[in-house]
Amino acid sequence: MDRNNASRQLLTVFGRLAACAASLALMCSLPAQADQLEQQNDLVNTYVTQMHADPLVASCAAHGKFIASTSTVLDHVDFPPSSFDSAHATVTPWNDSFDEGKQRVKVDTIVTVDGVGVPQDSSHEPYDLKFRCGYVGQQILAFSWNDPVPPSRAHSGSSAATGGAAAHAGSRHSGKSKKATGKGKSSKKATSGKSSHKSSATSKSSTKSASKSSKSTAKKTSIKKKSTTQ
Repeated sequence: MDRNNASRQLLTVFGRLAACAASLALMCSLPAQADQLEQQNDLVNTYVTQMHADPLVASCAAHGKFIASTSTVLDHVDFPPSSFDSAHATVTPWNDSFDEGKQRVKVDTIVTVDGVGVPQDSSHEPYDLKFRCGYVGQQILAFSWNDPVPPSRAHSGSSAATGGAAAHAGSRHSGKSKKATGKGKSSKKATSGKSSHKSSATSKSSTKSASKSSKSTAKKTSIKKKSTTQ
């Protein structure tokens, strides 16, 4: 009984410690999320009030600016006033999946907006960035953009596909080689068969000729003996 009580007490203590650790992690992350949300709200307000952007377009631009800040090749993203005109920003009613890939979530509005990516390498030209956001009401549920650094898995997938195609071609080539080798073997067998058949026929004819010559010689010898006796 004492051992069971001690085990239960230890489990209770460990459970409380784990709960405290999770609470601390959440408390530490909440201020960061709050700061991020506040910064995005400030950006949205700036785009709407100073650049006369549509609220959804401004929201998509602020979200895209934050996502692009994690890129390894970009220093920051700029949205000039022209980014929010009708030629560079659209708000399209939608009632379908955001895309046909992993983000098949259904949205009712799709927003696009163009931005300028300022590279970390000053010698490189700025990037033309295009952000696409999917909304249900005022809430963004899906997002995509033309990241200057494509995912590495795309390269590995293409390499695997190339390797698979090469292996397939190699197997086809080896199959053809085997077929050709088989044909060569069969032709060799046919040739050797014909040669052996010819050899056997030749030997048979030689035997027949030898027997005929021996018979004729025997006949001549007997005739000579008879003539000599007479």
